[in-house]
Amino acid sequence: MRSSGQVGVVEARVFLNAELGVSDYSDLSKGANTMSSSSSSSYCKRRIVGAGAAFGALLVSMAAAADPRPWQLNLDKGVTPISQQIWDLHMAALWVCVVLGILVFGAMFIAIFRFRRSKGAVAATWSHNTLLEVAWTVVPVLILIGLAAPATILTREMYNATGSQMTVKVTAYQWLWRYDYVSYDGKPITRVPTIYSRLAWDSNAARQLDSGISPYSVVDKETGFHDYLLDVTHPLVIPAGVKVRFLITADDVIHGWWVPDFAAKRDAIPGIMNDAWAKVDKPGIYRGQCYVLCGQDHSAMPIVVKVLPKDQFNAWLAEQENAATLDKAARTAQAAPQKPDPAKG
Repeated sequence: MRSSGQVGVVEARVFLNAELGVSDYSDLSKGANTMSSSSSSSYCKRRIVGAGAAFGALLVSMAAAADPRPWQLNLDKGVTPISQQIWDLHMAALWVCVVLGILVFGAMFIAIFRFRRSKGAVAATWSHNTLLEVAWTVVPVLILIGLAAPATILTREMYNATGSQMTVKVTAYQWLWRYDYVSYDGKPITRVPTIYSRLAWDSNAARQLDSGISPYSVVDKETGFHDYLLDVTHPLVIPAGVKVRFLITADDVIHGWWVPDFAAKRDAIPGIMNDAWAKVDKPGIYRGQCYVLCGQDHSAMPIVVKVLPKDQFNAWLAEQENAATLDKAARTAQAAPQKPDPAKG
């Protein structure tokens, strides 16, 4: 299978061949020789246009290769109100920087080229301009206030986990995540088993030394998604449209629980309980990663959160509770002493 970049190169070659009148890429040299022997100016123009189009197609192919995952140039907007507000604030700060950069570097280059000594420019004799000094003091202050005010309000909202309908405790270990469902809709959850979420077995096998398994062969069998070091054995499952509070801690090493699409990012430190929250309206699979360089197996700490519609999540939760109940009944039956047979005689 060709990558998008390879496809783009092939498209560029095909376009160039069409412009040069050759039917196959192997005949490109032949076509080029034919052109070089021609003195027609129109043919030269076609050659220039063809080369330009090929270069443009190559740039398009590079843009196509700029997939949001491997060639991402900007932040994802995310799927929660907090993440989308962060994205808006990030873009506002970016455009302020762009405008300031254009003004500052534009004025600098104009001064360098227009008022250079070789053109006979003479330095001005004045040293202070009160109006200008007031302007370049007041304007940056107003810009900072304009960016800091919404950022402060947003930061306060990020830490406001009140009103959560569900609570999940996240505990980090070397090298896995543990998820415990604490409560849902105001009721404690006691029968859902703990979820241990570790690196998927196919990725773990491929990353071993001398495994002979290519990482590029690790893909999701259903979707074809290349999920090497991105998938886990058991994802965290949460309902859509529900405000979920995450209580985050660690057991034996410092980690960081981070799902970018949720804008949920907190340190996982032994002995300390941090919290974050997310309300995801769009069902789907969302991925994250430990953002702290926690050790040699840092790459073995991916995070996968599966968001289900609320009715499907309720069905999944009931299934887990029933399975736990049946398992407990089976263990009780095995542990119960056998009733002795009645004595004969």
